[in-house]
Amino acid sequence: MSIAADIAIILITIVAIGQGAAWMVDASVRIARKLGVSELVIGLTIVAAGTSAPEFAVTFLAAFRDMGDISVGNIVGSNIFNLGFILGGTAIIRSLATNGKVVIRDGGFLLIGTLMLTGFLWDLTLNFVEGSILLVMLIAYLGHLFWNKEPVEIEVEEEQSYNWYDPFILILGLVLIVGGSHFLVISASDLAELAGISQWVIGATIVAAGTSAPELATSIVAAMRENYGISVGNLLGSDIFNMYGVLGVTAMIKELPVDPEAQSNLLALVFMVVVVLVFMRTGWRITRWEGIVLVLIGMARWLYSFI
Repeated sequence: MSIAADIAIILITIVAIGQGAAWMVDASVRIARKLGVSELVIGLTIVAAGTSAPEFAVTFLAAFRDMGDISVGNIVGSNIFNLGFILGGTAIIRSLATNGKVVIRDGGFLLIGTLMLTGFLWDLTLNFVEGSILLVMLIAYLGHLFWNKEPVEIEVEEEQSYNWYDPFILILGLVLIVGGSHFLVISASDLAELAGISQWVIGATIVAAGTSAPELATSIVAAMRENYGISVGNLLGSDIFNMYGVLGVTAMIKELPVDPEAQSNLLALVFMVVVVLVFMRTGWRITRWEGIVLVLIGMARWLYSFI
């Protein structure tokens, strides 16, 4: 297959994945709000899990095709993309309010996971035991969120109310995500081989950007509607799900070997998380100029990967 054909398939699958995730997220939010769950918890859990579905599908399918670099590179790249381009870009459009709970509880948990993942992958392999540790920590975190359920911050708009067919929309969205991810993995692998680029770089850049499309759409729309809990919570929660859940479950099923390029990318992710937490703490909001800094860091990391 030619490079042009692979690029065309990648673009088509990204659109399919994005639409599937949009349906899945919208249906999930309506279901969650019907149960009286707060915006922040919805963003950290239901929306984050929904927007992480593409990463899970791609990572899982790539692992079973013995493409560990695309599996792990997709997650590391997605997390950097989320915090750099998406969180930064959203803050440029409209500054994002934060609070102590988001920074300390959720941001702290994200930082711990990033440091743990860096340590686990420093030997260039993520194994069953390490995956199990990550998954158990995610379950404990989710249990804490739902056990200490917070009140709903806003009234639910009429168009956001629960519909009887929402479960079917959720399933249809999942089908699009899984199907699109299957072809995305195949085409990305072919593109890497034809263009002479490593699978790690393809996974950490092109695939990562594609699977992050749902986070981009969700966060921008939420910020424009001033639903800051969903906007910030979605990105932090998505990164948490990616590291603890997606890589945890996948590593428990199949050991994930990675390229030495992973080490520098993991250090870049640690740096990005620390910068985001500092920005979130200063004035309890991420301002427009801080958003610009995050986007520039993300761009620098992309250039480094390709060079």
